[in-house]
Amino acid sequence: MSKYKDKDGGVAVVSFNAKWVSWAHTCVAYTAFLSALVVGMSLHFHKIVKNQYYGYPDEWFPSVSATIGDRYPERSFFMVFIAITSGPRFALVALWYLLTARPGKTLPKFVAALGLFRTLMCGGWTYVTSTDDHDWHDIFMISYLIATIPWTAGCLILSPPNARAIKYRRYIATAFFATIIPMVYYFIQHKIHRVAGAYTTYAFFEWSLILYDVAFDAVTALDFDTFEIIVRDVNGVSKGMNRARQPAAIQKREKSKVTAAILNAKFSWSELFDTAADVYHGYVFWSMLTSLGILIWYFPLWHMGISGYEVFILSTISPLFLGISSFRAWVVRNSRFTHFISLVGILAWKVNDPAHRLLTVGLGVSVACLSWAATLFSESEQESRLEPKLLAWIAGLVLSSAMKFAWRTNNPIWPIMNAGNGGHNSLGLGLAVLATLRFTRHAPLTNKPPTSNGKSGSSVLATLGAGGLFFGLHSLLSDTSTMILWVWEGYPVRGPLSAPHGWFTMASMTAGLLTGTYRPRLVTNWTAFVVGCVGAAELTLQANWRGYYGALVVAFYLMAISIPLLTTASQNNPAITFGLGFLIYNFVVLFHVWVVAYAFVPGGLLVREHTDWIMITTMLLIGAGVFNLTIRKARSGGTWPSAARDRHRKYHALALGLINISFLATAYMRFPTNDYRPYHEESRIMTAGIWTIHFSLDNHMWSSEYRVRDLLRELEIDVIGLLESDLQRIIMGNRDTTQILAEELGMYVDYGPGPNKHTWGAALLSKFPIVNSTHHLLPSPVGELAPAIHATLDMYGELVDVFVFHSGQEEDLEDRRLQAEYLSRLMGSSPRPSVLLSYLVTKPGKGNYNTYVSQASGMHDVDPSDWDRWCEYILYKHLQRVGYARVSRGTITDTELQVAKFVVPEGDEEKAKIAALDDDADARNRRVDEDEVPEGWRFPSAFTGTGVRGHRYHVFNKPRYYKP
Repeated sequence: MSKYKDKDGGVAVVSFNAKWVSWAHTCVAYTAFLSALVVGMSLHFHKIVKNQYYGYPDEWFPSVSATIGDRYPERSFFMVFIAITSGPRFALVALWYLLTARPGKTLPKFVAALGLFRTLMCGGWTYVTSTDDHDWHDIFMISYLIATIPWTAGCLILSPPNARAIKYRRYIATAFFATIIPMVYYFIQHKIHRVAGAYTTYAFFEWSLILYDVAFDAVTALDFDTFEIIVRDVNGVSKGMNRARQPAAIQKREKSKVTAAILNAKFSWSELFDTAADVYHGYVFWSMLTSLGILIWYFPLWHMGISGYEVFILSTISPLFLGISSFRAWVVRNSRFTHFISLVGILAWKVNDPAHRLLTVGLGVSVACLSWAATLFSESEQESRLEPKLLAWIAGLVLSSAMKFAWRTNNPIWPIMNAGNGGHNSLGLGLAVLATLRFTRHAPLTNKPPTSNGKSGSSVLATLGAGGLFFGLHSLLSDTSTMILWVWEGYPVRGPLSAPHGWFTMASMTAGLLTGTYRPRLVTNWTAFVVGCVGAAELTLQANWRGYYGALVVAFYLMAISIPLLTTASQNNPAITFGLGFLIYNFVVLFHVWVVAYAFVPGGLLVREHTDWIMITTMLLIGAGVFNLTIRKARSGGTWPSAARDRHRKYHALALGLINISFLATAYMRFPTNDYRPYHEESRIMTAGIWTIHFSLDNHMWSSEYRVRDLLRELEIDVIGLLESDLQRIIMGNRDTTQILAEELGMYVDYGPGPNKHTWGAALLSKFPIVNSTHHLLPSPVGELAPAIHATLDMYGELVDVFVFHSGQEEDLEDRRLQAEYLSRLMGSSPRPSVLLSYLVTKPGKGNYNTYVSQASGMHDVDPSDWDRWCEYILYKHLQRVGYARVSRGTITDTELQVAKFVVPEGDEEKAKIAALDDDADARNRRVDEDEVPEGWRFPSAFTGTGVRGHRYHVFNKPRYYKP
């Protein structure tokens, strides 16, 4: 060290340049990882390249976690050097803060805090291995990865005007995030598809992330070159001066291109809270709107037809009353009051009576639509005031989709949720009150009457565009798994999965919203509309990844066009654009119900199975809105009247970024483990069940997924067929019960025919790997479509076929006859052991029963003596049936749960014994007492007698057991 003395350019503090801190950090960090790799490859090569499925030579390169994990001495090498790295790391973060800190700027402090947080989290996952504590190891690792995103963005934004350093940071950051995509792909190939060698490829991408991560921070050496340790800045960069050879003005312009001038914008905590409140208030609106359909659906579901409660769908057309000038003026003046009144839709979970709860939510939705329409109209005087409200409204949909992903397609503040099934209604209501106070704190801009001066185009065209947009956003984007299930075709997996690929939908939505905000000209033209139509066609007509690529285009386009369309709608008469716009939305909602419920509604046969017509209608309505935008641009001289680039865009972009980060963290936590095991592996038992779950609404209008989960778990069911399980429509909340059950119970899942296949749903969940599955729509010339799944499962090394089937209605005799013949041939075509889990609508021994149980199908009834059946049946062949039980439904649904136990034969001798029983019905159906069968064959005793939670063995009052 040198003593303090004056030099040219300032006071020297230390005698060495600060760039050596960066170099020390880089060298020691790389040494930590590479030394562990070299030592591990040298001493434990075969052990560290082996994973749960494959070893050498299929896998020949270790992952990072396997290298630095629990083996000695490589773990010790890594820990020692990573500890040494901490010193330069803390110094690097401190120097970066000193370099970028500016008076009145908060972002440098935030980025520095992130740097410290990342350093601590790195220590966490380094010194707490997955063997020590798997949960905490994952928490530290996820926190580190999540913090890397804003750290990278913050460093790019705060970069001093050093063109070389900025260039390197851009290249490395791009490489880092681009590497994540193939890394995730190959991890899925390994974990889900079990592809040999995929983990080695994944490992290379994982190591690349390490190299890029360290390299990104190494670039600070180029910036720290202007520092000497300690404190004194030789060139004055930290004071806003610049002595580089390149003129400061040029360098700042280059930096502005990279950072979008974000650092130059003033930061305000008040505006940050405004944005958070506005987005949450938008989330509350979408939560109420998406819940309305579920509550309406409850009544025709129990009435088996139109109930009269469907009239509540008209709750959304309340903006029509804004056509009354005195009423409109009152609503605008009292917007805080009306927005507060709308919160009764969130409070509705306190109302137990289903009809009264629907009435409460209907009131909330009606007042919310009225309040939002009035607010947007009043703010339309200035686009700089209007745009933040529109962004908050649409960002609220993004937040709603993210919350539904975190709650596995339920929304924690829906009125069908409560503390017992995953709801957080009280917290949601409290936050809604605070958000509403903040949202309405500014006085409205105008009470002016609507004008028709032509500057905002045609109000009729704006109305059509708004109606189509509302439906498109609600039906396709209110849940990130909806379009994924549109393109789902079964196993082997050939397309996206709801988790984790739902983030691709979220990313497309976010990118579209930002594009429509920052570059509206790119999306308000006919070229963009044609691209959106092509995406819609691909989604409608194609499956698997190709169909999903179309879905991503649709997600991007709908979000991108939303701000321009709603801006125009807000500047016209709100009674027309929002009142009639929601009325058009309601007509399309009914249209989209009619195409599947055609057998129960008047005129349904005219639109039977025409989802393609719905998509065409939606895009034509949006096209009318686009036509209006082109008229508007033409009348304004060909220019787009964009809002001033106020600071609010920065905060909304930040909010969207945080939502996406949270989504990614949830996706990581929800990633399927695919290491599921049956309950009685030692006995080679397979317990199978069939249950009609009534769209996961219980008798009292509460979401029933958790209660279904508990019963399936306690009955130790390995394979379950679920019927009436397709909830991916507006009237059912765009939900997916199978996601909750599969993740909570540890099961593979086949959703069955998707929501665009016009059935009520048939799903299969299995503890055993699903090798292959195909979906069938059985002949239904008159009535509702009959869905079926034909899946091949790997049970203890044996391939077993499982069929899940829902027959047509009792009234449609010809439909049921054709369906019985079709399914009988399908089952008969399989030479493998098979089980049918079904809803047949027939009496034992009569009619179509004899087609299902026949020589053509080869199937046997699980218990021919059980005469008291009509709907649910379990059939089987080439398996040893050892138990059968009927379990009461409680208040979960309107149908019991039937369960059977089978022994999967092992070896030719056991298979021959079972085959011999095909012609000996007496031996096959010989019943025995429970104490005559092994412990592993028995049903749980908890459901004997009065049972638990309303579930008990009924009809026979106990299980039946069989032993030849």
